[in-house]
Amino acid sequence: MRSGFIGLAGLLAASCMTPQPVVVEPPVAEAQAPAMPPRAEASGPQTFNVMLAPGNDPKAGRLIVVASRVGTAPVAAIEASPRALLPTEASFIAAQEVAFISPGQAVRFDADALADPRPFSRIEPGEYWVQVRLDTDHDMAYSSGTDPDADFTSMPVKITLPSAAAVDVTLMPERSVLSPNPAAPAPALFECNGQRIPKPPTPGDAEAHMRLIDFVSPSLSAFWGREMRVCGIVLLPPGYETTKEKYPTVYRADGFGAKFSSIIGPERAHFAMMKTGQTPPMIRVHLDHSSPWGTHEFADSVNNGPWGKALTEELIPALEKQYRMDAKPSGRFTTGHSSGGWFALWQQVRYPNVFGGTWARAPDPVDFRSFTGVDIYGHAANAYVRRDGSAQYLVREPDGKQTTSLKEYAQRERVFGDYGGQFDSFDWVFSPRGKDGRPMPLFDRVTGNVDAQVAAYWREHFDITHIIKRDWKTLKPALDGKIHLIMGDMDTFHLNEAAKLLEQELTTLGAKAQFTWVAGGTHFNLDRIGTDAMGLEKKIAWEMYAVARPNSKLKPAAQ
Repeated sequence: MRSGFIGLAGLLAASCMTPQPVVVEPPVAEAQAPAMPPRAEASGPQTFNVMLAPGNDPKAGRLIVVASRVGTAPVAAIEASPRALLPTEASFIAAQEVAFISPGQAVRFDADALADPRPFSRIEPGEYWVQVRLDTDHDMAYSSGTDPDADFTSMPVKITLPSAAAVDVTLMPERSVLSPNPAAPAPALFECNGQRIPKPPTPGDAEAHMRLIDFVSPSLSAFWGREMRVCGIVLLPPGYETTKEKYPTVYRADGFGAKFSSIIGPERAHFAMMKTGQTPPMIRVHLDHSSPWGTHEFADSVNNGPWGKALTEELIPALEKQYRMDAKPSGRFTTGHSSGGWFALWQQVRYPNVFGGTWARAPDPVDFRSFTGVDIYGHAANAYVRRDGSAQYLVREPDGKQTTSLKEYAQRERVFGDYGGQFDSFDWVFSPRGKDGRPMPLFDRVTGNVDAQVAAYWREHFDITHIIKRDWKTLKPALDGKIHLIMGDMDTFHLNEAAKLLEQELTTLGAKAQFTWVAGGTHFNLDRIGTDAMGLEKKIAWEMYAVARPNSKLKPAAQ
């Protein structure tokens, strides 16, 4: 989920909103806040007339309007208005696909047809900041943030909602809106699939030890009928260039919402820890598993394609020819958090003879008898309502207080688009393909009803607990003792419930596995051990190294 399920937390905006008519002009220095038009009672749907600013080529994408009550959106002291309105718990959103929008002709945007939490014409009357964005690459459901290199945006304006009149809106390149003096993008340190990792002003030792992965996968390219690439970075340990020895290798992926540009920070930290002897020398392969449809998690899928094959049969052999890696199961490990945690565990279960151990942190649901709290196999299963008629909650606070229902989250995600969101991402990985060529949804986004046929497919193909139980006789020789799972007993998204079911099944099978339960641990606070903010990362690194180098005398450096 986002950063596993972190993305969920970032998108948890379930409030109310609706826009009103106003002409948005290009930003100017010392711009005054646009005058607020007189209020009018809405007698029909709230609409916008949207066009691109002169000088821009026609575009296509998804129009998304965000409205936040005045006083709830941050405004810089030197600014007359906010520059970016992001969906929050205090905002309202609406969306509409557009196949063609240009400077010459306005597109009518109906903010009542697809809105959350209600049509804009039914917004609570009051003053709102309103901004319209054209999401050209359909990544709003995945990132829920700004995209200055691709999107077009209006300047936020203060208006009274609801309003009967249409709102005239002009969209400019988002980079121009976010800054009154937009600068050119920083040079790229690495670039892959059009995604960029900015080059730091003064690259250090860590960057000098990083190598780009920009790998063309034959199997994925054949599946999609076009060139498909696997992106990531390889981090070589300090001293790699002065020795001839081989190293154990760690394969890592991050949670839902992570992108290619976000993988460099953790590896800088790991290089520093290796350099100071806090962790042992290993080669680290940090993979990007983001896609237009969410995270593909390097799982072979009828919708996403053979990502597992691309990793294990194509990329890993290529890397082992290029770098001095152990190139044997006892020297290959997987790790990750949330969606990355599911990736790590899935690779070990699906390819037990390839990897020598997995250290999965707060993985996405590993047992679909508790898919974020929902038993998808139950009779007349429903993702929104429990058996007793109460709401099925998705998010909870550390004290156990339930805050956001699964229905609230899924229906807001539906506005952002039916691609790239957390639950759509699950469908793209786990579901069979429908007659329309798209993944069959596990549950109806309006009613919450679970499709029993889809649930059965999920069970046989991706339910980790079920697969281990079903195939244990075959898996045992290669899998036993390789599973290490770290989970908070108060996981923010109820993921501990699925992990507990997996632990119980492994115990019944007599399997060797290590489950670490962090008392009071949530989805986001597992890394700290005592006073050490990176304690878990260090612990995992040494446990991996002990498998790869059981006779090593190397120990952690004194702190």
